[in-house]
Amino acid sequence: MTVLRRTRGAAVLLSALLALSACGGSGGSQEPSADGGSAGTSSKTFSVALTEPDHLTPGNTSSSYSITVLQALFDTLVVIGPDGKPQMRAAESVTSEDQKVWTIKIRPGQKFHNGEPVTAQSFADAWNAAAYGPNAWTNNYYFANIEGYDELNPESDESGEAPKPKTDKLRGLEVVDEHTLRVTLTAPFSQFPITLAYTGFAPMPKAAFEDLEAYDVKPIGNGPFMMDGEWERNKRIKLKRFDDYAGPRPAKSAGVEFKIYASRETAYVDLRAGNVDLLQTIPPANAAEAKTLLGDRFVSTPSGTMDYLGFPVYDKRYANPDLRKAISMAIDRQGIVNAVFNGTFKPMGSLVAPLVPGYRENACGEACVYDPAKAKQLFDKAGGFSGTMNLYFSNADPSYEQWMTAIANQLKQNLGITDIQFRKVPAADYLSMLREHKQDGPYRNNWVMDYPSPQNYLESMWGEGNRMGWENEEFLDLIEQANSAPTMEASIPLYQKAEDIALAEMPMAPLWNWQDQAGYSDRITNVKIDAYSPNLDTIVVK
Repeated sequence: MTVLRRTRGAAVLLSALLALSACGGSGGSQEPSADGGSAGTSSKTFSVALTEPDHLTPGNTSSSYSITVLQALFDTLVVIGPDGKPQMRAAESVTSEDQKVWTIKIRPGQKFHNGEPVTAQSFADAWNAAAYGPNAWTNNYYFANIEGYDELNPESDESGEAPKPKTDKLRGLEVVDEHTLRVTLTAPFSQFPITLAYTGFAPMPKAAFEDLEAYDVKPIGNGPFMMDGEWERNKRIKLKRFDDYAGPRPAKSAGVEFKIYASRETAYVDLRAGNVDLLQTIPPANAAEAKTLLGDRFVSTPSGTMDYLGFPVYDKRYANPDLRKAISMAIDRQGIVNAVFNGTFKPMGSLVAPLVPGYRENACGEACVYDPAKAKQLFDKAGGFSGTMNLYFSNADPSYEQWMTAIANQLKQNLGITDIQFRKVPAADYLSMLREHKQDGPYRNNWVMDYPSPQNYLESMWGEGNRMGWENEEFLDLIEQANSAPTMEASIPLYQKAEDIALAEMPMAPLWNWQDQAGYSDRITNVKIDAYSPNLDTIVVK
Protein backbone atom coordinates (compact mmCIF):
# COMPACT_ATOMS: atom_id res chain seq x y z
CA MET A 1 0.00 0.00 0.00
CA THR A 2 1.47 3.33 -1.07
CA VAL A 3 0.47 6.50 0.71
CA LEU A 4 0.73 10.05 -0.54
CA ARG A 5 3.98 11.22 0.99
CA ARG A 6 4.51 14.64 2.55
CA THR A 7 7.89 16.34 2.52
CA ARG A 8 9.17 19.29 4.53
CA GLY A 9 7.08 22.41 4.04
CA ALA A 10 4.25 20.72 2.18
CA ALA A 11 0.74 22.10 2.53
CA VAL A 12 -1.67 21.13 5.27
CA LEU A 13 -3.85 19.97 2.41
CA LEU A 14 -1.34 17.25 1.71
CA SER A 15 -1.14 16.25 5.33
CA ALA A 16 -4.89 15.72 5.23
CA LEU A 17 -4.30 13.24 2.43
CA LEU A 18 -1.74 11.12 4.24
CA ALA A 19 -4.33 8.56 5.21
CA LEU A 20 -5.45 8.12 1.64
CA SER A 21 -3.87 5.27 -0.22
CA ALA A 22 -3.57 4.04 -3.75
CA CYS A 23 -5.27 0.69 -3.77
CA GLY A 24 -3.54 -2.25 -5.31
CA GLY A 25 -5.79 -3.82 -7.92
CA SER A 26 -6.22 -7.15 -9.57
CA GLY A 27 -8.64 -8.55 -12.07
CA GLY A 28 -9.88 -11.39 -9.88
CA SER A 29 -13.39 -12.72 -10.29
CA GLN A 30 -14.41 -11.70 -6.79
CA GLU A 31 -13.63 -8.41 -5.08
CA PRO A 32 -15.02 -6.89 -1.87
CA SER A 33 -17.50 -4.14 -2.63
CA ALA A 34 -17.56 -0.80 -0.86
CA ASP A 35 -20.42 -1.87 1.38
CA GLY A 36 -18.49 -4.89 2.64
CA GLY A 37 -20.24 -7.39 0.39
CA SER A 38 -18.86 -8.96 -2.74
CA ALA A 39 -19.60 -8.53 -6.39
CA GLY A 40 -18.43 -10.86 -9.12
CA THR A 41 -17.66 -10.03 -12.73
CA SER A 42 -20.04 -10.45 -15.64
CA SER A 43 -19.73 -11.47 -19.27
CA LYS A 44 -22.65 -9.20 -20.20
CA THR A 45 -22.88 -5.52 -21.11
CA PHE A 46 -25.16 -2.78 -19.81
CA SER A 47 -26.37 0.53 -21.22
CA VAL A 48 -26.21 4.14 -19.99
CA ALA A 49 -28.32 7.04 -21.25
CA LEU A 50 -26.25 9.99 -22.43
CA THR A 51 -26.58 13.34 -24.19
CA GLU A 52 -24.33 13.79 -27.24
CA PRO A 53 -20.76 14.79 -26.16
CA ASP A 54 -18.77 17.48 -27.96
CA HIS A 55 -15.36 15.75 -27.95
CA LEU A 56 -13.71 12.64 -26.50
CA THR A 57 -10.15 13.98 -26.34
CA PRO A 58 -9.54 14.60 -22.60
CA GLY A 59 -7.81 17.96 -23.08
CA ASN A 60 -10.49 19.23 -25.44
CA THR A 61 -13.75 18.92 -23.51
CA SER A 62 -15.32 20.18 -20.31
CA SER A 63 -18.74 18.73 -21.17
CA SER A 64 -20.22 16.59 -18.42
CA TYR A 65 -21.53 14.22 -21.10
CA SER A 66 -18.02 13.71 -22.46
CA ILE A 67 -16.55 13.36 -18.97
CA THR A 68 -18.95 10.52 -18.15
CA VAL A 69 -17.41 8.53 -21.00
CA LEU A 70 -13.83 9.64 -20.29
CA GLN A 71 -14.02 8.56 -16.64
CA ALA A 72 -14.55 5.01 -17.87
CA LEU A 73 -11.81 5.22 -20.51
CA PHE A 74 -9.08 6.93 -18.48
CA ASP A 75 -7.33 6.75 -15.14
CA THR A 76 -6.24 10.21 -14.01
CA LEU A 77 -3.33 10.65 -11.62
CA VAL A 78 -5.70 11.39 -8.75
CA VAL A 79 -9.42 10.78 -8.22
CA ILE A 80 -11.92 12.25 -5.79
CA GLY A 81 -13.39 9.55 -3.57
CA PRO A 82 -17.04 9.41 -2.47
CA ASP A 83 -16.01 11.28 0.71
CA GLY A 84 -14.78 14.24 -1.36
CA LYS A 85 -11.11 13.59 -0.64
CA PRO A 86 -8.37 12.88 -3.19
CA GLN A 87 -7.00 9.38 -3.69
CA MET A 88 -4.09 8.20 -5.79
CA ARG A 89 -4.98 6.43 -9.04
CA ALA A 90 -2.43 6.49 -11.90
CA ALA A 91 0.03 8.20 -9.55
CA GLU A 92 1.89 6.63 -6.66
CA SER A 93 2.54 9.99 -5.04
CA VAL A 94 2.28 13.73 -5.59
CA THR A 95 4.72 15.64 -3.39
CA SER A 96 6.23 19.08 -2.93
CA GLU A 97 8.43 20.94 -0.48
CA ASP A 98 7.30 24.42 -1.49
CA GLN A 99 3.97 23.87 -3.32
CA LYS A 100 5.54 25.33 -6.45
CA VAL A 101 7.69 22.44 -7.68
CA TRP A 102 5.78 19.16 -7.61
CA THR A 103 7.10 15.65 -8.17
CA ILE A 104 4.64 13.10 -9.54
CA LYS A 105 5.52 9.42 -9.39
CA ILE A 106 3.63 7.35 -11.95
CA ARG A 107 2.58 3.88 -10.87
CA PRO A 108 4.54 1.38 -13.03
CA GLY A 109 2.96 -1.41 -15.03
CA GLN A 110 0.09 0.59 -16.51
CA LYS A 111 -0.82 0.24 -20.19
CA PHE A 112 -2.86 2.13 -22.73
CA HIS A 113 -5.50 0.20 -24.61
CA ASN A 114 -3.15 -0.20 -27.59
CA GLY A 115 -0.45 -1.77 -25.42
CA GLU A 116 1.75 1.33 -25.06
CA PRO A 117 3.12 1.79 -21.53
CA VAL A 118 1.77 4.70 -19.49
CA THR A 119 4.75 6.86 -18.59
CA ALA A 120 5.58 10.34 -17.37
CA GLN A 121 5.99 11.29 -21.04
CA SER A 122 2.37 10.24 -21.68
CA PHE A 123 1.18 12.92 -19.29
CA ALA A 124 3.67 15.52 -20.51
CA ASP A 125 2.59 14.98 -24.14
CA ALA A 126 -1.11 15.33 -23.29
CA TRP A 127 -0.60 18.44 -21.17
CA ASN A 128 1.60 20.10 -23.77
CA ALA A 129 -1.03 19.50 -26.45
CA ALA A 130 -3.78 20.99 -24.29
CA ALA A 131 -1.67 24.00 -23.34
CA TYR A 132 -0.54 24.74 -26.91
CA GLY A 133 -2.58 27.76 -27.96
CA PRO A 134 -2.97 27.02 -31.71
CA ASN A 135 -4.70 23.72 -30.86
CA ALA A 136 -7.50 25.77 -29.25
CA TRP A 137 -8.44 22.92 -26.91
CA THR A 138 -11.14 23.58 -24.34
CA ASN A 139 -9.01 22.80 -21.27
CA ASN A 140 -6.11 25.02 -22.31
CA TYR A 141 -6.55 27.36 -19.34
CA TYR A 142 -6.18 24.54 -16.79
CA PHE A 143 -2.45 24.60 -17.56
CA ALA A 144 -2.01 28.38 -17.19
CA ASN A 145 -0.24 28.05 -13.84
CA ILE A 146 2.54 25.86 -15.26
CA GLU A 147 5.73 27.69 -16.22
CA GLY A 148 5.99 28.34 -19.94
CA TYR A 149 2.25 28.60 -20.58
CA ASP A 150 2.53 32.17 -21.86
CA GLU A 151 5.10 31.07 -24.41
CA LEU A 152 2.59 28.59 -25.83
CA ASN A 153 -0.17 31.22 -25.81
CA PRO A 154 1.30 34.51 -27.11
CA GLU A 155 -0.96 37.56 -27.13
CA SER A 156 -2.48 38.83 -30.37
CA ASP A 157 -0.50 41.43 -32.30
CA GLU A 158 -1.80 44.61 -33.96
CA SER A 159 -3.47 42.58 -36.71
CA GLY A 160 -5.56 40.78 -34.11
CA GLU A 161 -3.83 37.48 -34.81
CA ALA A 162 -1.73 35.63 -32.27
CA PRO A 163 1.74 34.76 -33.59
CA LYS A 164 2.67 31.10 -33.75
CA PRO A 165 4.42 30.03 -30.53
CA LYS A 166 8.14 29.38 -30.81
CA THR A 167 7.74 26.23 -28.77
CA ASP A 168 5.09 23.57 -28.29
CA LYS A 169 6.25 22.36 -24.88
CA LEU A 170 5.66 23.73 -21.41
CA ARG A 171 8.93 24.79 -19.82
CA GLY A 172 7.57 23.73 -16.42
CA LEU A 173 7.22 20.07 -17.38
CA GLU A 174 10.30 17.89 -16.91
CA VAL A 175 10.27 14.16 -17.58
CA VAL A 176 12.85 13.06 -15.04
CA ASP A 177 12.61 9.37 -15.90
CA GLU A 178 10.03 6.92 -17.19
CA HIS A 179 7.90 7.16 -14.06
CA THR A 180 8.73 10.63 -12.72
CA LEU A 181 7.26 13.93 -13.86
CA ARG A 182 8.41 17.20 -12.29
CA VAL A 183 6.02 20.13 -12.59
CA THR A 184 7.10 23.70 -11.87
CA LEU A 185 4.26 26.15 -11.36
CA THR A 186 4.37 29.92 -11.78
CA ALA A 187 3.49 30.33 -8.09
CA PRO A 188 2.80 28.11 -5.09
CA PHE A 189 -0.55 26.35 -5.38
CA SER A 190 -1.59 24.20 -2.43
CA GLN A 191 -4.52 22.64 -4.31
CA PHE A 192 -2.53 21.32 -7.25
CA PRO A 193 -3.03 17.63 -6.27
CA ILE A 194 -6.82 18.08 -6.33
CA THR A 195 -6.77 19.52 -9.84
CA LEU A 196 -5.12 16.36 -11.14
CA ALA A 197 -8.42 14.51 -10.66
CA TYR A 198 -9.90 16.42 -13.58
CA THR A 199 -10.12 14.44 -16.83
CA GLY A 200 -8.34 17.26 -18.68
CA PHE A 201 -5.12 16.03 -17.02
CA ALA A 202 -5.48 12.45 -18.33
CA PRO A 203 -2.56 10.93 -20.30
CA MET A 204 -2.46 10.28 -24.04
CA PRO A 205 -0.46 7.66 -25.95
CA LYS A 206 1.96 8.53 -28.74
CA ALA A 207 -0.44 6.95 -31.24
CA ALA A 208 -2.97 9.70 -30.51
CA PHE A 209 -0.80 12.37 -32.13
CA GLU A 210 -0.60 10.54 -35.44
CA ASP A 211 -4.20 11.54 -36.20
CA LEU A 212 -5.96 13.65 -33.55
CA GLU A 213 -9.24 13.77 -35.48
CA ALA A 214 -9.39 9.98 -35.59
CA TYR A 215 -8.43 9.84 -31.91
CA ASP A 216 -11.35 12.08 -30.97
CA VAL A 217 -13.87 9.50 -32.21
CA LYS A 218 -11.92 6.48 -30.95
CA PRO A 219 -9.78 7.59 -28.00
CA ILE A 220 -7.14 5.28 -26.56
CA GLY A 221 -7.17 5.48 -22.78
CA ASN A 222 -5.64 3.73 -19.80
CA GLY A 223 -8.81 2.99 -17.84
CA PRO A 224 -10.85 -0.13 -17.13
CA PHE A 225 -12.87 0.17 -20.35
CA MET A 226 -11.70 0.68 -23.93
CA MET A 227 -13.51 1.80 -27.09
CA ASP A 228 -15.41 -0.90 -28.98
CA GLY A 229 -15.50 0.68 -32.42
CA GLU A 230 -15.81 4.38 -33.18
CA TRP A 231 -18.14 6.93 -31.61
CA GLU A 232 -21.33 6.83 -33.68
CA ARG A 233 -22.43 10.46 -33.61
CA ASN A 234 -25.86 11.09 -32.08
CA LYS A 235 -26.41 7.36 -31.76
CA ARG A 236 -24.09 5.43 -29.45
CA ILE A 237 -20.63 5.01 -27.93
CA LYS A 238 -19.67 1.42 -27.14
CA LEU A 239 -16.97 0.36 -24.67
CA LYS A 240 -15.65 -3.05 -23.73
CA ARG A 241 -13.64 -4.28 -20.78
CA PHE A 242 -9.88 -3.75 -21.10
CA ASP A 243 -8.52 -7.17 -20.17
CA ASP A 244 -4.93 -5.96 -19.67
CA TYR A 245 -5.93 -3.21 -17.25
CA ALA A 246 -3.49 -3.16 -14.34
CA GLY A 247 -5.11 -0.50 -12.19
CA PRO A 248 -7.12 -0.61 -8.97
CA ARG A 249 -10.60 -0.75 -10.54
CA PRO A 250 -11.00 -3.54 -13.13
CA ALA A 251 -14.34 -3.45 -14.90
CA LYS A 252 -16.82 -5.95 -13.53
CA SER A 253 -18.93 -6.06 -16.69
CA ALA A 254 -17.94 -7.00 -20.22
CA GLY A 255 -18.85 -3.61 -21.60
CA VAL A 256 -21.06 -0.55 -21.57
CA GLU A 257 -23.06 1.07 -24.35
CA PHE A 258 -23.80 4.78 -24.06
CA LYS A 259 -27.11 5.36 -25.81
CA ILE A 260 -27.38 8.96 -26.95
CA TYR A 261 -30.70 10.70 -26.38
CA ALA A 262 -31.95 14.10 -27.46
CA SER A 263 -33.79 14.53 -24.15
CA ARG A 264 -33.81 13.14 -20.64
CA GLU A 265 -37.56 12.63 -20.89
CA THR A 266 -37.11 10.15 -23.73
CA ALA A 267 -34.32 8.45 -21.81
CA TYR A 268 -36.58 8.15 -18.76
CA VAL A 269 -39.31 6.52 -20.85
CA ASP A 270 -36.72 3.99 -22.02
CA LEU A 271 -35.57 3.38 -18.44
CA ARG A 272 -39.15 2.60 -17.43
CA ALA A 273 -39.50 0.29 -20.42
CA GLY A 274 -36.24 -1.51 -19.66
CA ASN A 275 -34.55 -0.27 -22.83
CA VAL A 276 -31.68 1.44 -20.98
CA ASP A 277 -30.08 0.31 -17.73
CA LEU A 278 -28.82 3.52 -16.13
CA LEU A 279 -30.04 7.11 -16.29
CA GLN A 280 -27.93 9.47 -14.19
CA THR A 281 -30.24 12.47 -14.54
CA ILE A 282 -33.90 11.61 -14.06
CA PRO A 283 -36.03 14.64 -15.02
CA PRO A 284 -37.15 16.39 -11.81
CA ALA A 285 -40.79 16.23 -12.93
CA ASN A 286 -40.49 12.43 -12.91
CA ALA A 287 -38.53 12.11 -9.66
CA ALA A 288 -41.48 11.27 -7.40
CA GLU A 289 -42.77 8.65 -9.82
CA ALA A 290 -39.28 7.19 -10.30
CA LYS A 291 -38.75 6.91 -6.56
CA THR A 292 -41.97 4.93 -6.20
CA LEU A 293 -41.38 2.85 -9.31
CA LEU A 294 -37.71 2.01 -8.74
CA GLY A 295 -37.53 1.85 -4.95
CA ASP A 296 -33.94 1.13 -3.93
CA ARG A 297 -32.89 1.56 -7.54
CA PHE A 298 -33.60 5.29 -7.28
CA VAL A 299 -30.42 7.07 -6.12
CA SER A 300 -30.36 10.69 -4.95
CA THR A 301 -26.99 12.32 -4.25
CA PRO A 302 -25.84 15.88 -3.45
CA SER A 303 -24.36 17.57 -6.47
CA GLY A 304 -21.55 19.96 -7.26
CA THR A 305 -23.48 21.11 -10.33
CA MET A 306 -24.99 24.59 -10.47
CA ASP A 307 -26.99 26.65 -12.95
CA TYR A 308 -26.37 30.35 -13.49
CA LEU A 309 -27.69 33.13 -15.69
CA GLY A 310 -24.73 34.70 -17.44
CA PHE A 311 -24.58 38.22 -18.90
CA PRO A 312 -22.54 39.34 -21.91
CA VAL A 313 -20.95 42.33 -20.18
CA TYR A 314 -19.02 43.09 -23.37
CA ASP A 315 -22.41 44.22 -24.76
CA LYS A 316 -23.00 47.80 -23.57
CA ARG A 317 -26.66 47.02 -22.88
CA TYR A 318 -25.55 44.73 -20.03
CA ALA A 319 -22.57 46.76 -18.81
CA ASN A 320 -24.37 48.27 -15.80
CA PRO A 321 -24.19 46.05 -12.67
CA ASP A 322 -27.49 47.51 -11.47
CA LEU A 323 -29.26 46.12 -14.54
CA ARG A 324 -27.75 42.70 -13.92
CA LYS A 325 -28.77 42.80 -10.25
CA ALA A 326 -32.27 43.90 -11.22
CA ILE A 327 -32.63 40.88 -13.48
CA SER A 328 -31.35 38.63 -10.68
CA MET A 329 -33.80 40.07 -8.14
CA ALA A 330 -36.69 39.76 -10.59
CA ILE A 331 -36.24 35.97 -10.75
CA ASP A 332 -38.27 33.83 -8.36
CA ARG A 333 -35.75 31.03 -7.86
CA GLN A 334 -37.85 29.05 -5.40
CA GLY A 335 -40.92 29.32 -7.59
CA ILE A 336 -39.00 27.96 -10.60
CA VAL A 337 -37.43 25.18 -8.54
CA ASN A 338 -40.90 24.14 -7.34
CA ALA A 339 -42.53 24.34 -10.76
CA VAL A 340 -39.80 22.98 -13.02
CA PHE A 341 -37.68 20.82 -10.72
CA ASN A 342 -40.41 19.47 -8.44
CA GLY A 343 -38.76 21.16 -5.45
CA THR A 344 -35.69 18.93 -5.69
CA PHE A 345 -33.10 21.64 -6.43
CA LYS A 346 -31.83 24.28 -4.00
CA PRO A 347 -32.08 28.02 -4.79
CA MET A 348 -28.60 29.49 -4.47
CA GLY A 349 -27.08 32.69 -3.07
CA SER A 350 -23.51 31.54 -3.54
CA LEU A 351 -21.24 31.07 -6.53
CA VAL A 352 -19.99 27.71 -5.25
CA ALA A 353 -21.91 24.54 -4.41
CA PRO A 354 -22.63 23.40 -0.83
CA LEU A 355 -20.19 20.49 -1.26
CA VAL A 356 -17.28 22.92 -1.60
CA PRO A 357 -15.11 24.04 1.36
CA GLY A 358 -15.80 27.71 2.09
CA TYR A 359 -19.41 27.63 0.90
CA ARG A 360 -21.58 30.39 2.39
CA GLU A 361 -25.34 29.99 2.05
CA ASN A 362 -26.23 33.68 1.68
CA ALA A 363 -23.06 35.17 0.26
CA CYS A 364 -25.06 36.99 -2.43
CA GLY A 365 -27.35 38.82 -0.02
CA GLU A 366 -30.39 40.67 -1.37
CA ALA A 367 -29.17 40.55 -4.97
CA CYS A 368 -30.20 36.88 -5.10
CA VAL A 369 -33.48 37.34 -3.21
CA TYR A 370 -36.73 37.63 -5.13
CA ASP A 371 -37.92 41.21 -4.67
CA PRO A 372 -39.85 42.56 -7.69
CA ALA A 373 -40.28 46.06 -6.24
CA LYS A 374 -36.57 46.59 -5.55
CA ALA A 375 -35.71 44.92 -8.84
CA LYS A 376 -37.86 47.47 -10.73
CA GLN A 377 -36.23 50.35 -8.82
CA LEU A 378 -32.75 49.12 -9.77
CA PHE A 379 -33.89 48.49 -13.33
CA ASP A 380 -35.16 52.07 -13.70
CA LYS A 381 -32.02 53.44 -12.04
CA ALA A 382 -29.92 51.58 -14.63
CA GLY A 383 -31.88 53.16 -17.46
CA GLY A 384 -34.05 50.18 -18.27
CA PHE A 385 -33.63 48.06 -21.37
CA SER A 386 -34.67 48.74 -24.95
CA GLY A 387 -34.81 46.44 -27.94
CA THR A 388 -34.92 42.65 -28.04
CA MET A 389 -33.55 40.64 -25.13
CA ASN A 390 -32.35 37.27 -26.42
CA LEU A 391 -32.22 34.39 -23.94
CA TYR A 392 -29.79 31.60 -24.86
CA PHE A 393 -29.89 27.94 -23.85
CA SER A 394 -29.07 24.59 -25.43
CA ASN A 395 -31.50 21.96 -26.64
CA ALA A 396 -29.92 19.28 -24.44
CA ASP A 397 -32.82 19.21 -21.99
CA PRO A 398 -36.46 20.39 -22.14
CA SER A 399 -36.17 21.77 -18.59
CA TYR A 400 -33.80 24.46 -19.90
CA GLU A 401 -36.57 25.94 -22.01
CA GLN A 402 -39.05 25.50 -19.19
CA TRP A 403 -37.10 27.58 -16.71
CA MET A 404 -36.03 30.09 -19.33
CA THR A 405 -39.73 30.52 -20.14
CA ALA A 406 -40.40 31.18 -16.45
CA ILE A 407 -37.57 33.73 -16.32
CA ALA A 408 -38.86 35.43 -19.47
CA ASN A 409 -42.34 35.74 -17.96
CA GLN A 410 -40.94 37.12 -14.71
CA LEU A 411 -38.78 39.69 -16.51
CA LYS A 412 -41.79 40.80 -18.53
CA GLN A 413 -44.03 41.02 -15.49
CA ASN A 414 -41.58 42.45 -12.95
CA LEU A 415 -39.39 44.69 -15.12
CA GLY A 416 -41.66 45.46 -18.04
CA ILE A 417 -39.34 44.04 -20.73
CA THR A 418 -41.73 43.31 -23.57
CA ASP A 419 -39.58 41.90 -26.36
CA ILE A 420 -37.88 38.67 -25.23
CA GLN A 421 -36.85 36.00 -27.71
CA PHE A 422 -35.40 32.51 -27.20
CA ARG A 423 -32.22 31.35 -28.90
CA LYS A 424 -32.12 27.56 -28.63
CA VAL A 425 -28.70 26.22 -29.67
CA PRO A 426 -27.67 22.60 -30.41
CA ALA A 427 -25.93 21.14 -27.37
CA ALA A 428 -22.80 20.24 -29.37
CA ASP A 429 -22.37 23.91 -30.40
CA TYR A 430 -23.39 25.66 -27.21
CA LEU A 431 -20.09 25.78 -25.31
CA SER A 432 -18.12 26.94 -28.34
CA MET A 433 -20.67 29.73 -28.84
CA LEU A 434 -20.16 30.92 -25.26
CA ARG A 435 -16.37 30.75 -25.49
CA GLU A 436 -16.42 32.79 -28.70
CA HIS A 437 -18.74 35.43 -27.16
CA LYS A 438 -21.38 35.05 -29.85
CA GLN A 439 -24.25 35.42 -27.37
CA ASP A 440 -25.81 38.90 -27.18
CA GLY A 441 -28.13 38.31 -24.25
CA PRO A 442 -28.47 36.44 -20.94
CA TYR A 443 -27.66 32.77 -21.24
CA ARG A 444 -27.89 29.54 -19.31
CA ASN A 445 -24.54 28.67 -17.82
CA ASN A 446 -23.90 25.48 -15.96
CA TRP A 447 -20.91 24.27 -14.00
CA VAL A 448 -20.18 20.67 -13.12
CA MET A 449 -17.57 20.53 -10.37
CA ASP A 450 -14.22 19.12 -11.51
CA TYR A 451 -12.83 18.96 -7.97
CA PRO A 452 -14.11 20.29 -4.60
CA SER A 453 -12.36 23.65 -4.38
CA PRO A 454 -13.62 27.26 -4.60
CA GLN A 455 -10.83 27.82 -7.12
CA ASN A 456 -12.45 25.40 -9.56
CA TYR A 457 -15.58 27.55 -9.70
CA LEU A 458 -14.20 31.06 -9.28
CA GLU A 459 -11.06 31.02 -11.41
CA SER A 460 -12.46 28.72 -14.06
CA MET A 461 -15.65 30.73 -14.64
CA TRP A 462 -14.83 34.27 -13.52
CA GLY A 463 -11.09 34.38 -14.24
CA GLU A 464 -9.29 35.50 -17.35
CA GLY A 465 -10.94 34.57 -20.65
CA ASN A 466 -14.34 34.03 -19.02
CA ARG A 467 -17.54 33.67 -21.03
CA MET A 468 -19.01 36.96 -19.76
CA GLY A 469 -16.13 39.14 -20.93
CA TRP A 470 -15.87 40.44 -17.34
CA GLU A 471 -12.61 41.94 -16.08
CA ASN A 472 -11.70 42.85 -12.51
CA GLU A 473 -8.09 43.12 -11.39
CA GLU A 474 -8.90 42.99 -7.67
CA PHE A 475 -10.78 39.73 -8.19
CA LEU A 476 -7.86 38.22 -10.11
CA ASP A 477 -5.38 39.39 -7.47
CA LEU A 478 -7.40 37.76 -4.68
CA ILE A 479 -7.61 34.50 -6.65
CA GLU A 480 -3.83 34.60 -7.09
CA GLN A 481 -3.33 35.20 -3.37
CA ALA A 482 -5.72 32.37 -2.49
CA ASN A 483 -4.00 29.98 -4.87
CA SER A 484 -0.65 30.78 -3.24
CA ALA A 485 -1.89 30.50 0.34
CA PRO A 486 0.09 27.99 2.41
CA THR A 487 -2.95 25.86 3.30
CA MET A 488 -6.48 25.17 2.15
CA GLU A 489 -7.73 26.76 5.35
CA ALA A 490 -5.76 29.95 4.68
CA SER A 491 -7.01 30.13 1.11
CA ILE A 492 -10.73 30.08 1.89
CA PRO A 493 -11.13 33.67 3.27
CA LEU A 494 -9.34 34.97 0.17
CA TYR A 495 -11.57 33.00 -2.18
CA GLN A 496 -14.57 34.33 -0.27
CA LYS A 497 -13.41 37.94 -0.75
CA ALA A 498 -13.06 37.26 -4.47
CA GLU A 499 -16.55 35.75 -4.49
CA ASP A 500 -17.90 38.89 -2.83
CA ILE A 501 -16.46 41.04 -5.64
CA ALA A 502 -18.02 38.86 -8.33
CA LEU A 503 -21.38 38.90 -6.57
CA ALA A 504 -21.26 42.68 -6.15
CA GLU A 505 -20.78 43.17 -9.89
CA MET A 506 -23.03 40.22 -10.86
CA PRO A 507 -21.61 39.33 -14.29
CA MET A 508 -23.32 35.99 -13.72
CA ALA A 509 -26.15 35.32 -11.28
CA PRO A 510 -26.35 32.04 -9.34
CA LEU A 511 -29.71 30.30 -9.68
CA TRP A 512 -29.82 26.83 -8.11
CA ASN A 513 -27.80 23.81 -7.10
CA TRP A 514 -28.66 20.41 -8.53
CA GLN A 515 -29.59 17.30 -6.62
CA ASP A 516 -28.55 14.39 -8.82
CA GLN A 517 -31.28 11.79 -9.18
CA ALA A 518 -30.39 8.58 -10.94
CA GLY A 519 -32.20 5.34 -11.57
CA TYR A 520 -31.25 1.94 -12.87
CA SER A 521 -32.86 -1.22 -14.14
CA ASP A 522 -33.16 -4.53 -12.33
CA ARG A 523 -30.62 -6.02 -14.78
CA ILE A 524 -27.66 -4.45 -12.99
CA THR A 525 -26.34 -4.42 -9.46
CA ASN A 526 -23.43 -3.00 -7.43
CA VAL A 527 -24.28 0.51 -8.67
CA LYS A 528 -22.23 3.04 -6.69
CA ILE A 529 -23.03 6.54 -7.89
CA ASP A 530 -21.57 9.47 -5.95
CA ALA A 531 -21.17 13.21 -6.47
CA TYR A 532 -17.89 12.73 -8.33
CA SER A 533 -18.33 9.70 -10.58
CA PRO A 534 -20.90 7.16 -11.80
CA ASN A 535 -18.28 4.44 -11.09
CA LEU A 536 -19.28 2.37 -14.09
CA ASP A 537 -16.46 -0.09 -13.39
CA THR A 538 -18.27 -1.44 -10.31
CA ILE A 539 -21.51 -2.35 -12.11
CA VAL A 540 -22.33 -6.02 -12.61
CA VAL A 541 -24.95 -7.30 -15.05
CA LYS A 542 -27.07 -10.04 -13.56
